Amino acid sequence: MRPGKSDLPQDMSTPNDNPADPFKKALAETTKTLADDPELNVTFSVDPPGMSAEGMRLPQVTRRMTRDEVLLARGTADSYALRRKFHDEATASRYAPQGPLAREIFEAMEWARCEAVGARAMPGTQGNIDARIEHEAKRKGYDQVREINEAPLPVAAGYLVRQLASGRPLPPSAAHLLDLWRDRIETQAGGTLESLKDKLSDQAAFARFARQVITDLGYGDQIGDDPDSEDADEEQDAEQDSDQQDSDQNQDDSQDTQDDSDAAPEESQDRADDEAQAQVSMDDLSDAEGGDETEMPQGEAEIEPPQPMPVSDADPNYKVFTGDFDEEIKAEDLAEPEELERLRAYLDQQLDPLKGAVGRLANKLQRRLLAQQNRSWLFDLDEGILDAARLARIVANPTVPLAYKMEKDTEFRDTVVTLLLDNSGSMRGRPISIAAICADVLARTLERCNVKVEILGFTTRAWKGGLSREKWVAEGRPQVPGRLNDLRHIIYKSADAPWRRARQNLGLMMKEGLLKENIDGEALEWAHRRLAPRNEARKILMVISDGAPVDDSSLSVNPANFLEKHLRDVIAMIERKKRVELLAIGIGHDVARYYDRAVTITDVDQLAGAMTEQLASLFESDPRARKRLKRLQKVS
Repeated sequence: MRPGKSDLPQDMSTPNDNPADPFKKALAETTKTLADDPELNVTFSVDPPGMSAEGMRLPQVTRRMTRDEVLLARGTADSYALRRKFHDEATASRYAPQGPLAREIFEAMEWARCEAVGARAMPGTQGNIDARIEHEAKRKGYDQVREINEAPLPVAAGYLVRQLASGRPLPPSAAHLLDLWRDRIETQAGGTLESLKDKLSDQAAFARFARQVITDLGYGDQIGDDPDSEDADEEQDAEQDSDQQDSDQNQDDSQDTQDDSDAAPEESQDRADDEAQAQVSMDDLSDAEGGDETEMPQGEAEIEPPQPMPVSDADPNYKVFTGDFDEEIKAEDLAEPEELERLRAYLDQQLDPLKGAVGRLANKLQRRLLAQQNRSWLFDLDEGILDAARLARIVANPTVPLAYKMEKDTEFRDTVVTLLLDNSGSMRGRPISIAAICADVLARTLERCNVKVEILGFTTRAWKGGLSREKWVAEGRPQVPGRLNDLRHIIYKSADAPWRRARQNLGLMMKEGLLKENIDGEALEWAHRRLAPRNEARKILMVISDGAPVDDSSLSVNPANFLEKHLRDVIAMIERKKRVELLAIGIGHDVARYYDRAVTITDVDQLAGAMTEQLASLFESDPRARKRLKRLQKVS
């Protein structure tokens, strides 16, 4: 009898689908219904969430379907769907302020309005959106902000509108940021805010309300002209133009009648002659221009403008709106010596609980590296060190030759290692502390093994664009401007600097307000550009990051894959040139989709071990070490 499907062994039955797939499908259909758009394209990705005219990209939900993953996906979907349903782009564009900060406040308030209007009809969305707000606030480090100048006003204004409109408390991290601004906002704009609930259902009325709040906060100079008064002026001008056109038309008709009756035959002939003469003159001019083209003096020849140099060697089409505000700066120039000393002491406190484990890893790495440098012997020599294995033969016959051995120095190529650390806001807290500690340990350990180390960091100078975005706005917001933020590339330790001089610099990573956004492609190309020309025989570049490149300012005005594509192009260029060995460690995110040689760790406590294994495997000639690394990658 043929066995039924239930009788088959487990490994022979049809494998089950991903348990997250039914949830994703249900969430996608719910989102389409909520947005009132059956044709909406809903996708899930590990890339940053986003929304375009065609669809929306939601956070990925893994097979484990953890509570945080599910709440984040639902909250993001609800927020985007309500925005799509209750937001009219034409109305927003009409009332949007001109200044960058005023526009950001306007956008944040409008987004909060859409969520509040939707929550009136569907209260269940509020809890989901709270989860999204809390996740975003923690990712940006708002729960760690202590000074008002480090707390973005647009975000605080959006939080306040949401709280007043819904009447429910904000999540803790968001409430912490709002508390820094609350007194100032309510003091300056409290009277206007009292009418908030009356304006929520009408986007145009709310837009006028938002413009008034922005004026109350002291940014009226960024508001621009009032669109309502412009419409009244345009109607009045249109009426005047219509009356003037009617009057001119009557005069023209009267004049044409008079001209036709008074025109003489001679006048018609003169007009024909004039037209013929004009045609001859134009022909002569055309011939003259054609003949003079070869006789133009050399000094007056038209000179073609020089072609601009491409910004990126990896992708000639990669655009940067302006590099005038970018900076490459040493860590010691970003803080006073006393502050660096205090921050270093704080980092050392973070290191105390890990001293034992980190010390063991450092010793392990040092033994493995030093073993490569002095590990082989020459046997059967006439002189050297007595070979103990031949001792019995020598005792029996002292005249036996070739009984000595000598240690041989194996070829250990001169090496330099660059550690490129992601200094984005999402690394705030324990991840950046662990990264700094590991950089500290590796630098000390490799220096003992005569391996030079360079430690670099990358972030931006400002949130949401900084001076680059202000310049873009001042120039009329040209389309697809390219990267639209001010880069900050930090040199914590150069390869030729001794560790004792750079030790204090790693404490800078603990500085509040340093960690902002991350543009990985340009940072990786910068690190490669510093490393490639060096004279060492072997060059290794290790990247430590916690996800894909994210810069809200650049992604809001460029294609959604703009920064990610450039990162892939830079990685392809480095691996194609083969002058530098590239490897990466992802903290909580799978970077193997970008880098061929990569390890993903789920807990920052695993970072030290992963870095040690990765580096040690590069120096290891034993094939078994390569297998150990592959097993580590599969487990991670």
